Amino acid sequence: MPKTLRKIIEIDEELCDGCGLCVTACEEGAIQIIDGKARLVAEKLCDGLGACIGECPKGALKIVEREAEPFDHQAVEEHLKRLRAEAQPFKLACGCPGSQVQEFQAPSSEVSKASIPSALTQWPVQIRLVPPTAPFLRGADLLIAADCVPVAYPELHTKLLPGRKILIGCPKFDPAEEYVARLSETLRLAQPRSLTLAIMEVPCCRGLALILQEARRRAEVEIPIQVKVISARGEMVREETL
Repeated sequence: MPKTLRKIIEIDEELCDGCGLCVTACEEGAIQIIDGKARLVAEKLCDGLGACIGECPKGALKIVEREAEPFDHQAVEEHLKRLRAEAQPFKLACGCPGSQVQEFQAPSSEVSKASIPSALTQWPVQIRLVPPTAPFLRGADLLIAADCVPVAYPELHTKLLPGRKILIGCPKFDPAEEYVARLSETLRLAQPRSLTLAIMEVPCCRGLALILQEARRRAEVEIPIQVKVISARGEMVREETL
């Protein structure tokens, strides 16, 4: 097809850190993480409207006007259909096979009572690694946990995690806006059945509650957030609803 002068996204690979926020922001699926960098999959998939620009924390995206293939609605539909069928997350910058989405059965009740079986039924678990499109998130009872909680709370696998899918992260060391964007997209697409938030009894951990509330607002979902507060000694000291 002949090229035409039109607006299209341009990605500065020097600025791009491969975070993947632009991938989830592009409703046409025109951007993917390849070799650790965001790249335009095909010119005909980009509508040139720039919905992805505001999600980039590094300013690596901009709209330019140049000769490009015309935007093709039918190609977009076929591309999105293929992506949904594959149901795979975008490739992460590390190229680590441990980022592959997996769902598995909880352990049998016949496991020895002398040990505590893991209640984990998915992989990965980090907020920044689990794609909002992960099939195991759809309609799930979702547990958002500060990453210190599994270390401090000994009953995570017996009281909090059973029957839930978990996403963990640290609001102190990771960018809050990145979490808000990722979690709002997750809530919008997955429409979880319930939300439980487990945080530590320290001031910085409260930021995760604020992040989840803002994500819920942006996603325009009305799901109560059941908050469990854990002390540094591993005790559940408070419960509340947001």
